[in-house]
Amino acid sequence: MTREITMIVVHCSATRCNHPYTVHQLYHDHVEVNHWRYIGYHFFISRDGKVHATRPLERMGAHARGWNAHSIGICYEGGLDENGYVADTQKKAMEKLIVQLKIQFPGIRTILGHRDLPGVQKACPCFDATTLQPLLHLNCKY
Repeated sequence: MTREITMIVVHCSATRCNHPYTVHQLYHDHVEVNHWRYIGYHFFISRDGKVHATRPLERMGAHARGWNAHSIGICYEGGLDENGYVADTQKKAMEKLIVQLKIQFPGIRTILGHRDLPGVQKACPCFDATTLQPLLHLNCKY
């Protein structure tokens, strides 16, 4: 792989927890609506905790303008409660994925939420993704 990966950017689908948002719907939004070649995120984690590889890691993402060249994009389904308010939804599968990615790409130094990037005016990923930073310092497999 020729990309130097130094960062993980976490996103959410910003969908309500009582309305499923499938990989097929994500594909539709990114490829059929936005006319991108692939889904913009490298991984999508559905509510059942399944991790879906949605974009080859060799390819630069389309998830964080200006930061895609050296990052991996992870999106999880949800982010909002039944009433549309920001909610901290499932993260266990995401934590495991982050540890696996750090083992695969030891150059990863930073985990940020989309909202933490300069100029971004969104609540995405609906929780403080910087709290995941300690996962990069684990010396064992998850």
